[in-house]
Amino acid sequence: MPAAIEMTPGVFRFPTLGDYINTIAFVEDDGSVTLVDCGLKQAPPRIVAGLREIGKVPADVQRIVLTHAHNDHAGGAAEMVRRTGLQGVAAHEADADYIEAGVASPYNSSISGRVFSRSGSGGFEATPITERLVDGQLLDVAGGLSVHHTPGHSPGHISLKHERTELLITGDAIFNMVRMTWPFSATCTDHKLNRKSAHVLGELDYDVVAFTHGPHISINARETVRGFLKRKDAW
Repeated sequence: MPAAIEMTPGVFRFPTLGDYINTIAFVEDDGSVTLVDCGLKQAPPRIVAGLREIGKVPADVQRIVLTHAHNDHAGGAAEMVRRTGLQGVAAHEADADYIEAGVASPYNSSISGRVFSRSGSGGFEATPITERLVDGQLLDVAGGLSVHHTPGHSPGHISLKHERTELLITGDAIFNMVRMTWPFSATCTDHKLNRKSAHVLGELDYDVVAFTHGPHISINARETVRGFLKRKDAW
């Protein structure tokens, strides 16, 4: 599998565990890079390989954005902060404290959720927060990256839309492994809220949809997401 897959001009997907876990990279007009999510603890070498594939090095990374406080998104963040020389990462204000503490955001009260919580599953190295994001914020990333709060998988889970290329990043609001699905209920703070908040992804306009878990979709992307939401009674 290639270390870097271009989804739209200047926007790449770095597979860090096959298609199962992805880091997204935006290349700015000045050549600098913004990363979205940093995979598991073992992901940084693959992220660096992805950067190398597009002619970049860690020092080119100017910002790291995390979609939420789980170890398959924040596990490699602290190491990437060190490798890039950044002071920390950006995340939604409702998940920021978890990331700074290195603990996963709360799982739900189901039996499986309680098992996850007791096991400490999802913990990762504490990572400084330099920017606390809010819903509707427009980040100065490669022509504009809008923040859409889609809570439920975690309290501060966000999805992101790249305004210039009409690309949507779902984060973990929706998976695309083998087929489009909801995230596993045991790993959600509130699975019903996740299903409800994901409706915003059907309201946005975009041409390509990228997932942290699974390959991106570049043909009929919005229609495919809307179809999924309708089938799952979330639209």
